[in-house]
Formats: sequence, structure tokens, C-alpha cells
Amino acid sequence: MTTAMRPQHLQRPAYVSLRQSTPGQVHTHRESTERQYALAAQAIELGWDRSQVQILDQDLGKSGTTAEGRADFHRLMAAVGLGEVGAVFALEASRLSRSQADWHKLMDICALTDTLIVDQDGIYDPNAFNDRVLLGFKGTWSHTELHALR
Repeated sequence: MTTAMRPQHLQRPAYVSLRQSTPGQVHTHRESTERQYALAAQAIELGWDRSQVQILDQDLGKSGTTAEGRADFHRLMAAVGLGEVGAVFALEASRLSRSQADWHKLMDICALTDTLIVDQDGIYDPNAFNDRVLLGFKGTWSHTELHALR
């Protein structure tokens, strides 16, 4: 896993993506919501100016099994695709999407635009082979968990 961020990452905004699967989880698991909002402070500690940290919290209470109805996921994909994001923060990277197709699209776009992924386990560069393997495993594991839940 990469530990070095380059100056070009800090020149672009950091996007903090928040998501919990159901409105009930948002209501009963408030500590998870608070931990997700706290990722903004982590971005600032890593060097982003407060004004560069964008909070995406409109997907709270929405399932990640599909991108349908997830306005902030679409906003994130568009901004990353335009090369406007230095890093995407999530409490757990695989929670960005439970859909393998959407997950891998996001990873591919992050690689093309040199956008980092940051979660509680570390900082990942989708262009670095080992990081890409770990991210792929996280996405596969998330999909497997979804299958088990069904």
C-alpha cells in the first residue's frame, strides 16, 4: 500500500464519501455516521485545506448494490472522471459500491486520473500493482458479503 502522496493529489479536492445501506442504519448506528464525517479531519491532517474537502453525504440510507438513486456516487464518478479529485475517502473503500461493475469502473477511472483511495486501512494508488490487488480483493469481498446477506 502506498504511503506517499504527491503534490498533485493535494492540489485537487478530497472527496469524503458517506454511505450506510438503510435509513434505519443511519438512525441506529450514529457512531458510524460520525466516524464517516470525521474522515474530513483525516483529509485535513494529510494536507488538504479545509476548503478543498468535499463531503458527499446524500447517499446515507441508500444501498450500494446499485448506483441507481445514488446522486453522490454519480457526482463522485463524474468528478473523478474529469480529473478533479485528488483522493476519495471512505471509512471502508469497498463501501463505495457493493456492485462489482460499479466498483471496478470507479477503480479504473481513479487509475486513469491518478486519484487515490483512502480508507481506515491506508492510502491506495490504483496505479500501483499491489494497491490494485488489495482494492480488487476489497471489492470482491464486499460483493461476497452482499451475496451472503441475500
